[in-house]
Amino acid sequence: MSLRQKLLLVALCTLALPVAGWLYVRQMETLLRQGQEQALTATATAVARSLAVTDAPLPQSGKGWYVQQAVNPITIDGYGDDWAPMTPWSQSIGTQGKLLLAEDDNGFYMYIDVRTARRTRADAGDANAMSADHLVLDLVQGSIHRRYLIASAAPGAFTALPVDPAAGNLPDRIVGQWQEDGSGYRAELRLPPDLGLSALGVGIYSAANGGDPLATEERSLWRYSPDLAQELVRLAPDDTRARLMTPSGWLLAQSGRLTTSGPQPPWLSSLIYRSLLANPLEDAESWTEDAPRLDLPEVQSASRGEPATVWRQGEERDSVVLATAVPIERDHEVVSVLLLEQASRAVPLLANRAFLSLLLTSFGVMLVAGAILLLFATRLSLRLGRLRDAVERAQINDGRLDGQFFEGQFPMAESEDEIGDLARSFQRLFEAVGGYTDYLRTLASKLSHELNTPLAIVKSSLDNLEHAELSDEAQPYLARARDGVARLGQLVRAMSEASRMERAIAAAEPEDVDLVEVVDGCAEAYRPLAGVRHLDCVLPDQPVHLHGAPELIAQALDKLFDNALSFTPPDGWLRLSLRPIENGAEIELANQGPLLPAAMQGRLFDSLVSLREKATPGDAPHLGLGLYVVRLVAERHGGIASARNLEDGSGVAFTLRLHAMPRQRLAG
Repeated sequence: MSLRQKLLLVALCTLALPVAGWLYVRQMETLLRQGQEQALTATATAVARSLAVTDAPLPQSGKGWYVQQAVNPITIDGYGDDWAPMTPWSQSIGTQGKLLLAEDDNGFYMYIDVRTARRTRADAGDANAMSADHLVLDLVQGSIHRRYLIASAAPGAFTALPVDPAAGNLPDRIVGQWQEDGSGYRAELRLPPDLGLSALGVGIYSAANGGDPLATEERSLWRYSPDLAQELVRLAPDDTRARLMTPSGWLLAQSGRLTTSGPQPPWLSSLIYRSLLANPLEDAESWTEDAPRLDLPEVQSASRGEPATVWRQGEERDSVVLATAVPIERDHEVVSVLLLEQASRAVPLLANRAFLSLLLTSFGVMLVAGAILLLFATRLSLRLGRLRDAVERAQINDGRLDGQFFEGQFPMAESEDEIGDLARSFQRLFEAVGGYTDYLRTLASKLSHELNTPLAIVKSSLDNLEHAELSDEAQPYLARARDGVARLGQLVRAMSEASRMERAIAAAEPEDVDLVEVVDGCAEAYRPLAGVRHLDCVLPDQPVHLHGAPELIAQALDKLFDNALSFTPPDGWLRLSLRPIENGAEIELANQGPLLPAAMQGRLFDSLVSLREKATPGDAPHLGLGLYVVRLVAERHGGIASARNLEDGSGVAFTLRLHAMPRQRLAG
């Protein structure tokens, strides 16, 4: 990763600022909600206490049957079509039956649905009616009770049989309709509207299950109370919807409507609030608007004596509804539950405004910080790039250092910051390395110059010893000494020659040449030297242009051919080939002969390294400078020289890979 990318990554860390702001706004919204919850809970508690201490007709504790207001006129026919809107709120009778109660100006209606697979049929007046499947109805007016037996042997009209004597104004005769199907039976009946029932008992007797044939489940009657509704209108705040319910959630009274205050935000703000800011909300339950029973978690909690609050999504866009339920107690028993609901856009609007303001500020700061860091990274990268380019240009192709760094011109060495310190350190390093490199480059010529005089003295002394009378035993030692002096002289001359070759190769001037012509000319010159050996030259059909020094390339080929010829047997073969490569060319000279030792393949092109047999005393030693010259020529052309054994094991191949030499700049 580049320095600029790293600083850009650091700049991206400023994203922590809007993230922290986002968390802050969410926490702020939570605090706003808590404040609103506390305020609404306090209001609901005050209203509940007022209802508890007044003479409001609150229900008694315990279970009850809820009487709904008839939505449509009800026809007594034993079918449930007229009861369809009220069916979702049917009430259970034991494990087999469902009860629906309704009233209007014309009467009090009952619909009982019993599910049973096996039935014993009898009419209410039959002697075995008590042992057959039947219903028991107990009408209660205060302390007055009267029970009725309802049974029918076949679908159709029935007349309930009074079990108890007449009491109060309770009817002596109740008629209704009985219907059956494969799943059970249904009974529908109507009572006069002015009975003033305070409680109702209903019992289902199954002959298959047995039990008390006259047992009933008696409960108080609950219904919507206009008087309680007026009391809620007087006590509840104007901007809330108040609902009074039984502990089981049946609606007793309600007042007010949910009205959303505040302007409607645009869709973008709504999207931001819903996706980024809104704390969890319960789904909106629009069916609870006019439902006779609210089976909500907050109501269930309040029925246990624990106030509860919940946030729900509003019906309008970006509105929220806060609902709080508190218990109403009498004699330390929960007799009803008060549910206050308040709709508002205040919390989303405040959260949106705070978040957008903080977001704009944060992104502004982040953009400024990112721009500053990017500019700093760009300037730093450019300065480091200049320093890198200067270091790369410091070394000339022959290994020497550019003289400009000895004149105090190293870039940015005058800067006072850390990059300036680094530039000055590089300058001191190059000065030290340059001096040491120059010393090593001139060491060979100095040694060759200094060793000439001692060698001349030793040689003259050996010449004088030849004229002296020496024993036969001393003659071999004299010969070996003269051979050693000759080899030392050859080494001194080789060091001088190597130094001259390096300078000559470094001073060679490049030009645009066609390597096909250069290699072909060299091959034609080598054929007489090859003798009976077969020399094959493989050239491409198209010219191969290269900006280089043709005399150096020819000199390198001469050294390769001389080396290959010395190892090729008299009846062997040689192959010189040229092929273009990307940004250059590759010249290969392969010959038949012994394979290269694995340990020597990487050292063949070093100075004073040779694989030829050691010379016998008196012969000129081979100093291994030819392949060293080949390596210098390849490096002068920006390439490499390598050697390898042929895959078939028939010989070796020396490869000279060349690239274009840099073009000289015209002095201006």
